[in-house]
Amino acid sequence: MTEEVKISGRQQRKIEKAQETKTETKKINWVQIRMFPIWLRILIVIALLVGAAAAGLMVGYGVLGEGSSKDALKWETYQHILDIKDGK
Repeated sequence: MTEEVKISGRQQRKIEKAQETKTETKKINWVQIRMFPIWLRILIVIALLVGAAAAGLMVGYGVLGEGSSKDALKWETYQHILDIKDGK
């Protein structure tokens, strides 16, 4: 008489998985290729931050304030503000 062995579904999946890994000899490695290197990304972010700050200064000084928007980027404007702050 043959003795029948009862195997649970979980054990059967483990056995099948072990057999699949034994037959599989080729391993596939995933390689990510970056279009832009990290240092270029950092420079782009810095350039965008500087551009956004300049645009914000021009909108705040020209549109919300009473001056010309080009005057917001001149050093004389900030020198005048510092003179007022220092009491000169």
